[in-house]
Amino acid sequence: MASGPTNESDTFDIGGELTVRRLGFGAMRITGEDIIGPPDDEAEAKAVVRRAVELGVDMIDTADSYGPGTSERLLGEVLGEDAAADDRAADDDPVGAEDAVVASKAGLLRNREGDWIAHGDPEYLKNQALCSLDRLRTDRIDLYQHHRPDPDVDFEDSIHAFAELKDEGEIGHVGLSNVTVEQLETAREIVDIATVQNRYNVGYREDEAVLQACEEYGIGFIPWGPMYTVEDEGVADVLADVAGGRDATPRQVALAWLLAHSDVTLPIPGTSSVDHLESNVAASHLALTDEEMAELDAVAGE
Repeated sequence: MASGPTNESDTFDIGGELTVRRLGFGAMRITGEDIIGPPDDEAEAKAVVRRAVELGVDMIDTADSYGPGTSERLLGEVLGEDAAADDRAADDDPVGAEDAVVASKAGLLRNREGDWIAHGDPEYLKNQALCSLDRLRTDRIDLYQHHRPDPDVDFEDSIHAFAELKDEGEIGHVGLSNVTVEQLETAREIVDIATVQNRYNVGYREDEAVLQACEEYGIGFIPWGPMYTVEDEGVADVLADVAGGRDATPRQVALAWLLAHSDVTLPIPGTSSVDHLESNVAASHLALTDEEMAELDAVAGE
C-alpha cells in the first residue's frame, strides 16, 4: 500500500482512458431527508454541483436510487448535454457534460420506509439505464455500476446486463459496488471492470482485500462512506491529533489519508453544503507525512 508523504498522482485513468482527479463528489446528499424526494432548496443543491466543477472536481457519483431519481435529475439539469441555459447563472461560465465524468448506479430499490432493496434482474437493470440516461440528459453514461449483488438473482446474469449495455454504447465503462474479491473475479471474466465501490475509510477496512485486488488490476477503488467513522472511539482522537498539528479538520485528514493510502482510491465525499464541499476539496492539497500516515494506519489495529 502506498503510504508516503505525497500521492504519486493526483489523477486516475478510469478504464485506462477517463482521466479524473482522484477526489470526486458524491451526489447522494443533494436529495431530501433520508435520501428520499427532492431537497428543500433545489437551487442550492445545483449550486453545490456547479461549485464542485468550478473547484476542479471532475468525477461525480450518483445512483438511480438516490431520491429515487432526484439526484440524477438535478445533475442532468446542471451537467446534461441539453441543460437549459436559463438554469445557469448569467455571469457563470457554462457547465456542460464535458466538464465532468458522471458515474451512476443501478440495482437497488427504495420502498416507502426508505429501505434499500437489492434488485438485480437483468431486464430491470437495462430499463433503469434508460431512465438514468433520460434523467442525466445524455446519450451515454460514463461509468455505470452494479449497486449491490442481489441474492435472488444469479450474479453473472446481472453482470451480463451491464456488459450488453456497454456493447450497445449506452454506458462507457462498467463498475461494481459492495462486492467481494470472488465476485470481482467473476465479473472480470464477463466484462472489463473499471471501478469497485465498497465501504472503506480510516476506521473501517474490512474490504482491504478488495482494495488490494483493485491495485493489482489497475481498477479504481471508490471508498463510499469516507467520513462514516470520523467520530468513532479510537478514530476521532487520532484524527484530531493529526489535524491539530496541520491547521486542518479531522474530516480533511480522513480524506487525505484515503488519497495517500493507495494510488487507486477515488474518494467521493458527499455534501449538500458549498462550505463543506470547499473544505472537502481542500483535503486534496493536504500531504501527510510518513509519521502521520503510520499513526493513522495503526487505527485499524485498535
